[in-house]
Amino acid sequence: MKINEIKKIFDLPLRKIEIRGKSCIVDTGECKYVVKKNINHDIINYLNSRGFKYYPNIIEDSDYKLIEYIESINMPDEQKLLDLINLVALLHAKTTFFKEIDNDKYKKIYEDIANNIYYLNNYYDDLLKVIETKVFMSPSEYLLARNISFFYEALSFCERQLQEWYELIKTKEKVRQVVLHNNLSLEHILRNNNAYLISWDKSKIDIPIFDLYKLYRRCGRNYDFSEILHHYEKIYPLLKEERELFFILIALPPKLEFTSSVFDDCVVFNREIELMFKTAKLISPYYTNNTKEPQNQKEKN
Repeated sequence: MKINEIKKIFDLPLRKIEIRGKSCIVDTGECKYVVKKNINHDIINYLNSRGFKYYPNIIEDSDYKLIEYIESINMPDEQKLLDLINLVALLHAKTTFFKEIDNDKYKKIYEDIANNIYYLNNYYDDLLKVIETKVFMSPSEYLLARNISFFYEALSFCERQLQEWYELIKTKEKVRQVVLHNNLSLEHILRNNNAYLISWDKSKIDIPIFDLYKLYRRCGRNYDFSEILHHYEKIYPLLKEERELFFILIALPPKLEFTSSVFDDCVVFNREIELMFKTAKLISPYYTNNTKEPQNQKEKN
């Protein structure tokens, strides 16, 4: 974003200009504005048509957008997360429509996940064989070896539920579509007199669980996501096929790789194992005793 371009486009007495990521904050002395370039007009128009206006006003529209600047009040992150999930649920509820199912799209989702499960099973088999040849394991190798059964349980769960999900989705003629914010984080929720979602650059139309998945990957380890999911579903209950796919995606183990830093590896491995542990606790209440879910106990050193 070039400051000279902004000065030419907007006839404003610019006292101060501050660059924040992809945004530019301009201060006229009397008020502040945000200048951004990449905004999806179709999404904004659709939000307006559906009565969802929990985003800053676009004051002037051109190649660059002049947007209302909102000063957010300080609040605990837990409350910000609840405000965020309530807004997301409202966004999904207000923008829902049903679309004829694209069988090729869902077949590709199925195949991509199935291939990933197959790859991760082989990857961890090979990795474990190498680790077991060591006379003395490094702390990171020991951490992974002690918890490897947890990875296999998660992969087994994903493989089993993927088959069930695919059989279920093949019976559907239509699926729910919503506006996805597609970039959810605690940095993108503002609270003043109302709550506002900002940073709509990546917004698009798709199934609702992708917003939940990205938020879980960012916040699931540090917060009680069972409560977050409960608040979401009070406003916008997930359909069975949606919940199944969401659980599969969050339960799929990451590919952990060793680096030259044992300390950094231990930090990363421990963080991912903790998230897997919390994922199992989140998922397990949704399945009956005769459905085997990932075990919810782990071993750490």
